[in-house]
Amino acid sequence: PSSSQPAIHPSIPIYCPLGLNLDRATMTSEWGEKSTADLMSAYVSKEAGFGVPKEGWRICLAHVFKEKRKPFQAKDVSLSNMWEHIGLGIRYLRWWYKKTQVEKKAPFIDMFHALPLRQIYGAPLGGIGGGTITRGWRGEFCRWQLNPGMYHYKTVMADQFTVCLRRGGQTVYQQVLSVEHPSTLQGWNWGYCGEYAFYHALYPRAWTVYHLPGQNVTLTCRQISPVIPHDYKDSSLPVAVFIWDIENKNDYALEVSIMFTMVNGSGHKDDSTGGHWNEPFHLEKEGKALSGVLLHHCTAVNPYTLCISAREQPDRKVSHQTAFSPSGTCSGLWSDLMTDGRLDSPSGSSPPTQKGEKVAAALAVGCSVPAHGHNDVEFCLAWDMPLITFGRYTRYFGSKGEASPSLSHYALTHYKEWERRIEEWQSPILQDSSLPSWYKSALFNELYFVADGGTVWTELAEDADVSGGVRSEDGGLPAQPDVIKEYGRFAYLEGQEYRMYNTYDVHFYASFALIMLWPKLALSVQYDIAGSVVQQDLTERLHLMSGMYSPVKTKNVVPHDIGDPDDEPWHRLNAYLIHDTAGWKDLNLKFVLQVYRDFHITQDNQYLKDMWPICQAVMESEIKFDLDGDGLIENSGYADQTYDGWTVTGPSAYCGGLWLASLCVMCKMARLVDTEKTYQHYKDILDRGSAAFDKLLWNGKYYNYDSSGKYHSNSVMSDQCAGHWFLKASAFGDEDYQAFPKEKIQSSLKSIFDLNVMAFAGGQMGAVNGMRPEGVPDRSSVQSDEVWIGVVYGLAATMIHEGMREEGMHTAEGCYRTVWERLGMAFQTPEAYCEKNIYRSLAYMRPLSIWAMQLALNMTQKDQAPTTGDSDEVGT
Repeated sequence: PSSSQPAIHPSIPIYCPLGLNLDRATMTSEWGEKSTADLMSAYVSKEAGFGVPKEGWRICLAHVFKEKRKPFQAKDVSLSNMWEHIGLGIRYLRWWYKKTQVEKKAPFIDMFHALPLRQIYGAPLGGIGGGTITRGWRGEFCRWQLNPGMYHYKTVMADQFTVCLRRGGQTVYQQVLSVEHPSTLQGWNWGYCGEYAFYHALYPRAWTVYHLPGQNVTLTCRQISPVIPHDYKDSSLPVAVFIWDIENKNDYALEVSIMFTMVNGSGHKDDSTGGHWNEPFHLEKEGKALSGVLLHHCTAVNPYTLCISAREQPDRKVSHQTAFSPSGTCSGLWSDLMTDGRLDSPSGSSPPTQKGEKVAAALAVGCSVPAHGHNDVEFCLAWDMPLITFGRYTRYFGSKGEASPSLSHYALTHYKEWERRIEEWQSPILQDSSLPSWYKSALFNELYFVADGGTVWTELAEDADVSGGVRSEDGGLPAQPDVIKEYGRFAYLEGQEYRMYNTYDVHFYASFALIMLWPKLALSVQYDIAGSVVQQDLTERLHLMSGMYSPVKTKNVVPHDIGDPDDEPWHRLNAYLIHDTAGWKDLNLKFVLQVYRDFHITQDNQYLKDMWPICQAVMESEIKFDLDGDGLIENSGYADQTYDGWTVTGPSAYCGGLWLASLCVMCKMARLVDTEKTYQHYKDILDRGSAAFDKLLWNGKYYNYDSSGKYHSNSVMSDQCAGHWFLKASAFGDEDYQAFPKEKIQSSLKSIFDLNVMAFAGGQMGAVNGMRPEGVPDRSSVQSDEVWIGVVYGLAATMIHEGMREEGMHTAEGCYRTVWERLGMAFQTPEAYCEKNIYRSLAYMRPLSIWAMQLALNMTQKDQAPTTGDSDEVGT
């Protein structure tokens, strides 16, 4: 590589946006307050609801997002970038046709059918790894994952809550709590006025507050999913609880009933295939009883049971309708409830549906609410898919297809304990007045993806071998590591549109959420990846970018992913086939960096001992990318890292930085588990590599994008400090191995903030991936002018580690406000957006990296605080 790179001498100023040093705090405050207030500007009621927290994401049900964006498509590729992607386009088209039309399977990425933006989603229901059902912020049930990793986007209109108010034996008000006006179910009273209601999310809970116009009654629906840090049982349960708090502000008592209706199905075409049936049930256990309806969805593949239920209590009236047709007017069910606030409650099962027929069920709970008083009713929604090796919950509730009643009973008798633990976890952050409100909302609400990332959490089969065939004594792993035997296997998608499990270059960012909140799952993933490292699959296949054939999986390199949910994940690796990722420069390094970070956080010595030989193997594979022996790896002139559409040549800031950071942690680990000779080996490479990195990439202000000498090689990359970020997250201090001088890191971060953040979109959309030193986005690739939300959160964490807390918070705030408040992408945070018009890949894994910001805040606060004994857990 040439050392004559485009450089910026320290005496030559780079572009600095005008007014950068004005009162940024005031600007941020005014901009943020207006952005948040706009979501509630249509709300006309004064009612605040019952027990709704202050912090979270809040929106009026009548709100309409003004900006409508479209997904990235081929037509969005600029002419300058089109030429280098023509071959990819032709090869992809051929592959896509074979996959979809011949094999009749879904492609791992469908470039022709990107998800349109539906600005409707709220917090998903359910725990981790047992499927999810998403309820939109207007109350609709609208996103379904009842088949591992495979999503179905359909609003089922009959899935609703309805309120009935009675006074003196007469029904005075009955209303579906939905703002919709559907063409079906005309016998129901639709069209609730959304201006009198708002939604508030603080995952894993959410609240919807309905003021009933003219009735002097306010309803607050609180939904609870059992997503609880450091809990590996209840967090796996496929259940959600709805608590309806009823406030009566009249001078007289009311009888109030809430009815929950549910279709047997998810709006999929198989709802009408026939053979589905419902049955009422009653379960009494430990002195507590509940009743409800089981909805058996009897498809040939992946059958499941939905369950709606409520506790039986002396002062609550529980009634049901086993079956009704959700087609036509449904006026019979409506009249049944209106007559006396109860349903008929027939005994016996419904007959199986005929082909073309759908069936639904209803459950109603009624109670008395005194004048100027309060009461509440409870519902549970559960689902059970026993034939799928899907949910860890089957360890506790069985796999015979009979778990729904027991799951529901457990949820209704334990949800108060779940809430106590959720509040105990969240309160220290929510009550920290030094943290802005937007951050508290972002931190917890972005966690939705841990459950709703197509997540699977399975038991390890008795005959399974995760070691890849290389045993401990031969430098490999145990066949069944203790952490996987005890806590199971865990996988989540790169994104709901990018269907690959445990995409490792992206997990590098997202993994902070797991290691901080469910560390055993983080370690389980690492053991699985480590076992796959030593595997090989020499089957030759075409890679779509290069047009070359190469093996599916090369030995002693980290895989891109562990498979497609529509195939055989864990057994058939690397569903991604755009590039041959054996040549990628970041995957091996990201494994090494995560090993040490995870060890630092968990202090699990056995884990470090098990991972050490795998780390040595992948570093041995990586060193071959140092072509000139100067201790620094080179990129190979294509997009050979997580930025898989952004070409990089020679030594680069991103991969070179990850390499040096990996050498630092190898030195550290060698001192802990190996010999002085091994330590000296890595230390020698580190010393030479650091000198080369500085010589070839430092320009006086920041590290150049790469050393190719091309026009874009001195672009400012927002992610140039990724290696340093992981060293700081692993508590490397200034006295540790000096790969990156502190003054150069801080200069780089300042350049990034001045250019990629403040000179982009008025400083209000986060950090653009690449920025030219003259202050315009780098448009040399399809990804350099994008904002990657997960990268921005990692950048913000790095800034916080380096004492730039205000800059870090401002940088991350731009992404949160863009996604959650401006673009209507709540609970579907994408991988990327551009300054205008387009986004890419909704509901993506990488934004879980916001938990790296919390780790940075914890560490900086700990450094500043006087020693008072044991510190709190890292996840608090």
